[in-house]
Amino acid sequence: MAIPQPPSSNASDLITESRYPAMTQQSAGPVDGIHTDVMCVSFSDKLLITITQEGRLAQWVHVQLEASTPTLAGLQQLDSSNNLVEDNDDVGLLPMAHLTATTLLGGTVPERQIVGQLLATQIASAVAMKNPQESRMLLLGLGLKSADSAGRRDAYFEIVDLVLKCL
Repeated sequence: MAIPQPPSSNASDLITESRYPAMTQQSAGPVDGIHTDVMCVSFSDKLLITITQEGRLAQWVHVQLEASTPTLAGLQQLDSSNNLVEDNDDVGLLPMAHLTATTLLGGTVPERQIVGQLLATQIASAVAMKNPQESRMLLLGLGLKSADSAGRRDAYFEIVDLVLKCL
């Protein structure tokens, strides 16, 4: 009588095909006349967003989101299309005060550091408004051609709008 053999433990038998587990979204458009690419990659523990112009990526900033965000009463909300709900309260345009951005790399020029941290907290605020239970870390990579143009109101909101299209 033959002794039964265990099934082969060939490595190829253990591999299963599946999609890459990180969901990725992209958007692109002009910001102050410069083509700008935005990519959002959603990992289980981090939300990675890159904003690049002319292939640059020179500054990294992170913001820790907390699941227990303060009340959003009085702040603008995002509608189902990720657009800011309009009202006359300009306070709703400000980033949430409890969010703190930290520059990890780059940002040695004070103007770039300020713009990078402001963009990071504004984007983190939008993420928190969309999902108040969000607790992942936001990691923002920036490669803006000029901090001056990104610091202007119109360009700033064009960048935020491109990011909202990805969220």
